[in-house]
Amino acid sequence: MILFILSVIGLILLLKGAEWLVTGASIIAYKLRVTPIVIGLTIVAFGTSTPEFTVNIYAAYIGNTDIAIGNILGSNIANVFLILGISAIIFPLTALNNTVKKEIPFSLFVATLLIILVSDQLWDKTESLGLGITDGLVLLVFFLIFLIYTFRIPRKKEENIPNPKAESASYPKAIGLVVLGLASLILGGKWIVDGAVEFAMRLGMSEALVGLTVVAVGTSLPELATSAIAAYKKQSDIAIGNVVGSNIFNTLLILGSSALVSPLPFRQEYYFDLMTNFLASLLLWLFLILDKNHTLGRVKGGMLLIVYVGYIVFLVLST
Repeated sequence: MILFILSVIGLILLLKGAEWLVTGASIIAYKLRVTPIVIGLTIVAFGTSTPEFTVNIYAAYIGNTDIAIGNILGSNIANVFLILGISAIIFPLTALNNTVKKEIPFSLFVATLLIILVSDQLWDKTESLGLGITDGLVLLVFFLIFLIYTFRIPRKKEENIPNPKAESASYPKAIGLVVLGLASLILGGKWIVDGAVEFAMRLGMSEALVGLTVVAVGTSLPELATSAIAAYKKQSDIAIGNVVGSNIFNTLLILGSSALVSPLPFRQEYYFDLMTNFLASLLLWLFLILDKNHTLGRVKGGMLLIVYVGYIVFLVLST
């Protein structure tokens, strides 16, 4: 009963936290004269990825590698198929040309890199299948490269469209909204995940399945709430940047750091999820680059959701 009450409160915190975070991030982007995509790829993405980071470091430390791996793969898959799918249905999302040609292809490269790194045994029989310390360092090096690139994205060349609310808001207020939003997202997400995990375990679900579904979706709730609210407020850059940035953060920073804490062995069964993770980035890129306006509309959003439902059904039936 207590977990149910906390889950309800957690849901309220998620929704309010997302609203505060999007509002604060938008004000900061306006005042700094940077494109919102930069804020989405960094501050928002890192903030909403905090639950995954916490879960993974702890899971790696205590040796629950199935939870650590499943959490990241499941979160990345949910980010594109579930979160962007729902967000695009709420309001069509239009991506910047730079996002379609650089940031999303980079996320596709990251998904490919992960497949290569965990497949050591394919060309070296002495290596075990998974991520070791060296692999973790490789991921972290690419994460550093991503950060350097992100902060070198040019400031807006054109003047901002006048925004009286953002103009009158102070930096302390904007930063306060971001911090309050992130705290609410993290706390709300934790309460919902705690209840969901206990319920799933009581149903007899395996640790791997719980990681790929319940924990993955639960730790992705901040991204879902943030991108959905951003879509509702017609902040496409923040909605897309949040998802793309989170997937990059999840793989490079979180898996990289987790591999340094403890080697992460990969079971053969995870190859399906690895390929689905790759497919998610590929489909997102194709949907946007093949559209002359780089728009992810409601029909495409619905298609993404259908793929996610099919993925979950497959996971449940195959266990």
